[in-house]
Amino acid sequence: MNHIHSGDAEIVYQILGSGPPVVLLHPLTASHEFWLPSAQALTSRYRLILPDLRGHGESEIGEGPATMQKHAADLISILGDAGIEKAAFVGISLGGYILFEFWRRSRERVQALALCNTKATADTPEAKAERSRAAADVVARGVEPFLQSMVPRYFGQTTRNTRPDRIEGGLQIMRKMFPQALAQVQNGMAERPDSVAILKTINVPTLIVTGDEDVLTGRPEAELMQRNIPGSAMIVVPKAGHLSPWEQPEMVGTALRRFLDSVVNL
Repeated sequence: MNHIHSGDAEIVYQILGSGPPVVLLHPLTASHEFWLPSAQALTSRYRLILPDLRGHGESEIGEGPATMQKHAADLISILGDAGIEKAAFVGISLGGYILFEFWRRSRERVQALALCNTKATADTPEAKAERSRAAADVVARGVEPFLQSMVPRYFGQTTRNTRPDRIEGGLQIMRKMFPQALAQVQNGMAERPDSVAILKTINVPTLIVTGDEDVLTGRPEAELMQRNIPGSAMIVVPKAGHLSPWEQPEMVGTALRRFLDSVVNL
């Protein structure tokens, strides 16, 4: 693992494989480990950069809310440390939110984008209030009640019915997050700006991925992005919820490999 300082936090990332660089950003409460199952389809041809996002895994939270601006600055610091000028980027959920902010400030460093189980719209007032309540609750009661409440929202019905091992494996990664860090990441997510207006400016090859059982973002949000990002493609992963790369790693890994092979210069 590589350790760097970015702003007021130590950020940790891992590198796997060799070749053109691809950065993979995980969802809320996870860590770089989230991507390891689907990354198996990529490491033979690509140099994968796998950060623990601010407040997740081994990375520190710093002071105050973990805003998208802080996450994007962390990403710039990682690229500098790894000696990467330009890369393909893959982000799921929170990772996608970060990539919208990264596009605002450093689009010249983006060769291609894959946006998985995410959305361009900002939180509604009701969603912001829910995040605020969740942040206060995890500080008071710990992370476990929040994680249990998220199981039916994170994982698709098929996974919940047939793959308890995938749910437990995911929860094992998520349980490593500290309550105060989760609260500050939630607060930062609530502050994120609406990104619908910038979708039409995305002029690099873009793949949009959603799960057919995703109740958090799902097909409507994916179709909104696909309509507004010129030339973008969209795939719907069957039997997958909000964490489609974790629920269907071989399918998503193969799709990402096919996309990257078609757009990244080797």
